[in-house]
Amino acid sequence: MNSKHILVVEDEPAIREMVAFNLKRAGYDVSEAGDTASARSAVADKVPDLMLVDWMLPDTSGLEFIRAIRKDKELRDTPVIMITAKSAEEDKIRGLEGGADDYLTKPFSHKELLARIKAVLRRSSPGSADEILNVEGLTVDLGSHRVSFDGKTLTLGPTEFRLLSFFMSHPERVYSRSQLLDRIWGGNVYVEERTVDVHIRRLRKTLSLYNCDKFIQTVRGAGYRFSTK
Repeated sequence: MNSKHILVVEDEPAIREMVAFNLKRAGYDVSEAGDTASARSAVADKVPDLMLVDWMLPDTSGLEFIRAIRKDKELRDTPVIMITAKSAEEDKIRGLEGGADDYLTKPFSHKELLARIKAVLRRSSPGSADEILNVEGLTVDLGSHRVSFDGKTLTLGPTEFRLLSFFMSHPERVYSRSQLLDRIWGGNVYVEERTVDVHIRRLRKTLSLYNCDKFIQTVRGAGYRFSTK
């Protein structure tokens, strides 16, 4: 049985109840909300381990709700999967840029939903202090704060280390500059978005010594991602 608590924010009762039913069958602890006001009350009582949020809600849009979450100190690290009928690429980008960790288009199968929930929870779980990340020879030791490539040490500043650790822990996901500011610098620190570009350039410069700068990819109009493809 799972001990993870999931909040389902969906205004259509039939969809909400079916999703909740299947999540409970999978062993999750589930709360339900039909609008963002109810969702705010629910998270005030208990911070969930993950939220499923519909885009189209009767009071405030799910996207605005997610943006508000990312500014809340207690909720900003809570993973969110946006569920919506909007399937256009620009809508997906807006959702991800707005702070969603994943995006699921209706109609969806419950198997896919459960698989995405497991993947997002796995990515969002804080890594062990002894965890070692390794991608094609590039290694980050979170315990010793050391970075190497095929055994050769790379010297990174603390911000570049956090950026690389975050990227390697969340591969293939595009993050906007504002999302990186929240995740790396924290939501209560005022830093201009162009500062992200400066640190990305510094990180790439060091990684270029071993041709690893190609892993930090610019996605035009969206942000950055870590990918070996």
